[in-house]
Amino acid sequence: MNTASGPVDGVALDNGVDAYLGIPYAAPPVRELRWRPPAQVESWNEVRHADRFGPQCMQPLRGVLNNQYSGAEVMSEDCLYLNVWAKPGLSDAPVIVYIHGGAFFVGAGSMPIYSGQYLAMRDVVVINLNYRLGALGFLAHPELTAESAEGASGNYGLLDQVAALEWVRDNIARFGGDPDNVTIVGQSAGAMSVNALQASPLAEGLFDRAVGMSGALIGSARSMMPSLAKAEADGVRIQEIWKAASIDEMRELAADKMLDLPRSTGSPRVGPINDGYFLPRSIDEVFAKGAQADVPLIVGFTRDESFGGLGHIAGLEDYRAKAQDRFGDRAQEFFALYPASSDVEAIAQARLADRDGTIALWMFEWASRQSSSGSAPVFSYEFAQPHRYPEGVVIAGHDAETAGAYHTSEVPFWLGTLESFNKFRPTRAWQDGDRALSEAMQSALVAFARTGVPSAPGFTWPRFDAKDPLLLWLATGDVEVAGWPSRERLEFFRSFAAGE
Repeated sequence: MNTASGPVDGVALDNGVDAYLGIPYAAPPVRELRWRPPAQVESWNEVRHADRFGPQCMQPLRGVLNNQYSGAEVMSEDCLYLNVWAKPGLSDAPVIVYIHGGAFFVGAGSMPIYSGQYLAMRDVVVINLNYRLGALGFLAHPELTAESAEGASGNYGLLDQVAALEWVRDNIARFGGDPDNVTIVGQSAGAMSVNALQASPLAEGLFDRAVGMSGALIGSARSMMPSLAKAEADGVRIQEIWKAASIDEMRELAADKMLDLPRSTGSPRVGPINDGYFLPRSIDEVFAKGAQADVPLIVGFTRDESFGGLGHIAGLEDYRAKAQDRFGDRAQEFFALYPASSDVEAIAQARLADRDGTIALWMFEWASRQSSSGSAPVFSYEFAQPHRYPEGVVIAGHDAETAGAYHTSEVPFWLGTLESFNKFRPTRAWQDGDRALSEAMQSALVAFARTGVPSAPGFTWPRFDAKDPLLLWLATGDVEVAGWPSRERLEFFRSFAAGE
């Protein structure tokens, strides 16, 4: 197989799909290229053996008892690689590009949960990719801004994603894909990336449909997007933590010195920012003006995910105290929306409120703004199927009894990677209903990539309407149209976040 940079050969999988793994889409971002936009990869003449994943980007490693443990992976700052899965003989097939999550801090295309080999069995071409993470991917700094021709710094990981989509545009026809029919899909930080790509002029024309699962940077989530000036100040603080005299000296630091920065030192967080280049305007402003990529969109969330908010609740007394402390003179309004009269009810209501006030609200705002300022259709879902576990399984930081439909739990259903959880040790006990639900969700995703409508047997998927918002409730034996969380609840959190 010839690419624009040189020939590659892949590996034929047992399921009839060819995998091309570890193809470089940009030059290694090392030495003088650290904290610079991705540079063009150097061409090669000899056949490159694309039969194994490229190194994952620098990140803390996962313990053997963790959920989604991936094994002892190779890790390097030289990590800008992508993977392609396609059946031989395809022509003009829909293309699905998956962007992994992990809080812009961990994750890689090589993780088994993100494999594209099962979707590719459905006559689509699937790509996933690595992008720079943590401080190596998102550090802003006055010196970096000064040396930039665009007068910006930070967002290098997002620029990597643009470079990968440019590679898809220039190369995917050789693998049987249609460069004019590209769907970008992401979950968590990957969904935030999809939201940002939809708003960035740098990604214009590089994709035709979008899917965001449990993550956004719009509306009430905009507080996660600091200004360039704020991010530069944070970068100076990080420089002080590293005890470096300049950016040149920081480029000489070993990459592994940067891994624990967000957790072990109390340093500023790093992630996407309003940099003035990748995002010349805030995402909110782009959508308000209808200047986003107006493409068909799916957004959704899981039933039991929650972030921040009230946090762990010990019982009714704790619930009332924490809600009073957080909401102040609006606490009674909150209690009317989330009433509880027992410890069990208090714990359940707190978890529900934390979901509604974060992920559910963010996805609702993304869907609402796309539907109001764009013409392309929007579809939405709530994933409500808990995973099933072998008796006695131990998973670090993950309580099988209470996890429910947790954050990220829908990903293996969409991608057909249920058995990734049993690759290294048995941590799931899937049943026929789980596999049937996954088959239907894969079919819907592929139909969406093909036509812009997520149709599948048994799915009657309503188009999103902010005035009467309906979604598709996804669970085994119970796929049905349902309502979003009440407008009163979502509006409470929206107005609270806005300080109204």
